Amino acid sequence: MIRIIVDSSSDYQLEEIKQKNMELVPLSITIGDHSYLDGINLDRDDFYKMLTESTDFPKTSQPSPQAFLDIFEDAKEKGDDCICILLSSGLSGTCQSAYLAKDMSDYDNIYIIDSLAAVCIIRILAERACQLRSEGFAAMDIVVAIEALKSRVKVAAALDTLEYLYRGGRLSKTAATIGELANLKPMITINEEGKISILGKSLGKNKAICSLLKHVQTLELDPDYPIYTVYTYGTENCTKFEGKLADVGIQSTARFQIGPTIGTHIGPEAFGIIYVTKA
Repeated sequence: MIRIIVDSSSDYQLEEIKQKNMELVPLSITIGDHSYLDGINLDRDDFYKMLTESTDFPKTSQPSPQAFLDIFEDAKEKGDDCICILLSSGLSGTCQSAYLAKDMSDYDNIYIIDSLAAVCIIRILAERACQLRSEGFAAMDIVVAIEALKSRVKVAAALDTLEYLYRGGRLSKTAATIGELANLKPMITINEEGKISILGKSLGKNKAICSLLKHVQTLELDPDYPIYTVYTYGTENCTKFEGKLADVGIQSTARFQIGPTIGTHIGPEAFGIIYVTKA
């Protein structure tokens, strides 16, 4: 059997993980004196309420090697292959924990894919892996296919505020203050190194929606793959953006909420799109 394993930055719900016959390794979120397992015992809307109301900034922690080792040792005992599709090494040490666990397990049939991405990008990769598994492909063939696909799966998102990039240490206080005073709405992506980078900045919410739409219109989208819209907390911006997409003939396949792992750093009212470009 081939096991497909993702971490909670993929933003799957537990019910989906079970339905798709995958396995989930959660990151942990600490807010004040309370710790939670992302995707397990932390409701996303509750998280965003705590994010906006608490004076304590959340801390995200990668899974321990033991969290992966438990799965790997069971797979070794049963002779299963494991394909792990994980949060970017440019954003987290999750891949490192998985590699340590692989070494500890002393089992060769474990394949670790650094997605160089997060959120529903991982979903697209994992669902392609599940499809290939159902078609009878061997684990190594699936890994080769996913490694080839991952550079074509992209995200572009607009943020409503710079506050959380600053609070998370990814932006200076001066830059955040100037941006907030000017009502700047940054457009971000995840670059080839798997790190968050700025695509552009817009003055105000409506211009941010238009800028994101213009960016999407410059792309050659692969019709064989889904288009997902994403949001953090509050759907108004995402709904307006979906309307603009529909006006130019681009229909989103589904809408998903971004969870705590990435939401911690981009804050409420963020929205965006995840897509696959043509090869």
